[in-house]
Amino acid sequence: MSLVQWLNTYVEQQNLQDLDGAQETAIPGVWFFRSQSGNPRLPMLYQSGILILAQGNKRIHLNQNQVMYGPNDYLVVGVPLPLECEAIAEPGKPILGISIRIAPALLQKLVHKIESAGYQAGRPCGKETCGLRSVAMNERMADTCIRLVKALCNELDTKVIGPAILEELVYRVLINDEGRVLFDLAHKEGYYSRVAAVLDRVHQDYSQNLSVNELAKQANMSVSAFYNAFRSVTMASPVQYIKQVRLSRARELIQLDGRKVNEAARMVGYTSASQFHREYKRLFKETPREDKYLP
Repeated sequence: MSLVQWLNTYVEQQNLQDLDGAQETAIPGVWFFRSQSGNPRLPMLYQSGILILAQGNKRIHLNQNQVMYGPNDYLVVGVPLPLECEAIAEPGKPILGISIRIAPALLQKLVHKIESAGYQAGRPCGKETCGLRSVAMNERMADTCIRLVKALCNELDTKVIGPAILEELVYRVLINDEGRVLFDLAHKEGYYSRVAAVLDRVHQDYSQNLSVNELAKQANMSVSAFYNAFRSVTMASPVQYIKQVRLSRARELIQLDGRKVNEAARMVGYTSASQFHREYKRLFKETPREDKYLP
């Protein structure tokens, strides 16, 4: 059976025919996602990890760059990235896929094992779309993906061999040429991992008044060096990135948690309601009350 056939089996077993969004599976770190009709180009915040599409296509817009991926590719996201995404589904064929959120301890363990075995990662990360890579699916990676979803369709397999297959999948990504972005993430001394640590703080403390000087100090860089490193990883300035994180989180609070608009604005760090409404509409093209957001 193919990957899409196993995912359809999983949908039937879990009664997910009406799901339009993402749901964590019984294997920690593995999420299933489904979209009946896709979506037009919308601002989103992609979390770091691996995204695998079995059916449908997606087009990622990151500033002036575009990244396409579909059933013959997978996407490697090194750090959380604010971007715009189009999801394209064929009639009667919903978008189906899985996403992997890699635990830092697992990533560091695998990188250490791989490097101890004498493997050297591929070329250094370039400046364009540094934190985002679309990778052609090879035969071994495709087989690992199928076995992971097949395990999800059997409760005993999920518990006993599911985590091991997940570890193999991350290993397969790491030894591909584009796995370099994850090696950079695991190496604590590099600028990429230092920016990633700053991003972790932004996603925790977005409601606070975070200054570029303070974040540069955390990264142990000069302000100019930090600014350039930050842009090379995220394709956005620190101020732009923090703003999009705040607005994306406010959107979730309003649309998913049922918070009132002004309450959500305060929770993510806005002190001016008018500024929040203005920046929300600029990013999402609609006011908070007009916006019909589907995760």
